[in-house]
Amino acid sequence: MIGGIYSGQKCLVCGGSFKDNHKDGLVCSKHPEHRATRFIVKFNKTWKRFKSYETANRFLTGLRFKCDEGTYDERDYKKDNPLGLDVLLEKWLELKEKTVKPGSYRNLTNYAGRAIAFFGSRNVKEIGFAELEDFLFSQKVSDKTRANIKSAMHDFWTWLRKRRIIALAQFPEFPECSFELGFRKTISKEEQTAILDEVYRISYHINPKIYLGIKWLCTYISIRPGEMISLKEGNIDVSNGYLTFPYPKEKKPKTVPILEEDVEILRGFPAGVPALPFFRHVKGISGVREGQPFGEKYFYKWWVKACQNLGIEGVDLYGGTRHSSAKALRHYCSPEEIKRATMHVTNKAFERYFQIESDDLREIYSKTKTATVMQPEKLQAKKDNLLKLKG
Repeated sequence: MIGGIYSGQKCLVCGGSFKDNHKDGLVCSKHPEHRATRFIVKFNKTWKRFKSYETANRFLTGLRFKCDEGTYDERDYKKDNPLGLDVLLEKWLELKEKTVKPGSYRNLTNYAGRAIAFFGSRNVKEIGFAELEDFLFSQKVSDKTRANIKSAMHDFWTWLRKRRIIALAQFPEFPECSFELGFRKTISKEEQTAILDEVYRISYHINPKIYLGIKWLCTYISIRPGEMISLKEGNIDVSNGYLTFPYPKEKKPKTVPILEEDVEILRGFPAGVPALPFFRHVKGISGVREGQPFGEKYFYKWWVKACQNLGIEGVDLYGGTRHSSAKALRHYCSPEEIKRATMHVTNKAFERYFQIESDDLREIYSKTKTATVMQPEKLQAKKDNLLKLKG
């Protein structure tokens, strides 16, 4: 049989090694009254120490059973716990840091920290549907965040499978984590224009690019605020009138054509080195360094300030620019045209922009009503035909 129980101790009388009697302990063959008190199980590359023969024997029996059924894995018993969730998540995060955006990496670190706090160093092969369900629904977060955590964990287990750390049969099922995204509050084009005018009034003398960035978010609805902030000088093609975003949410380069009026505005700015952020601070602003890029929420800060000055509440930058502009286009463009303008890949995401309002429904219902109204003589003729049928 594979493996055995041994001891580093020696008989105090003759100095001989203790042998397993396969009953109740390790004894000296010449002096059976002398027994070992410390035990080592050796099974292939697995070594483990025990303080009692009974526990050592149970462990060895378990290893032999796993070997017979083909599930023995020496990694399960190593001291450095290579299959521990905490160990593997740290390795996964190291690789993710090199391949995802900083904001996404911060979220993944948060989700991984939650998993480690729940599971600790538990072997990943011992985590199945029930354990994942308990973990996900123990988190006091929104339904959307719970779904994001599930997505991150699914990506982690996919990585484990691709690295051959687990087999396909050991890939766990994942519970459903459904959610419904709420609709952002939007505004009319007139309100949007008023806010833009206020942004111009309060910020243009400080840095024209504050107004320009927010204006572009209202105009080029395929660009998200985070993408706009990341724009580099080298991503601007003034000659042909294009802005390029190498790493957008869609995960493939995004090229956006811009209007001639904005091309002229760009020609008025001094050219910078390609790696320099286009949206950067200028000299003379307290608390920031000249040339430092705008912060992630810098446009949002000025948008909110302009809204407060105008007494407009509850409209964030995303809803007031991208969403509101897409909504306003419904009166001029088809849904498919607007979808191309927003560069949405899925209909589900686009539906949040092209929502039907009460006025639209009333117009539709009015058309239905008009189509069913009949003239009196036609209505009487219809009644006569029904009577003939009954007769």
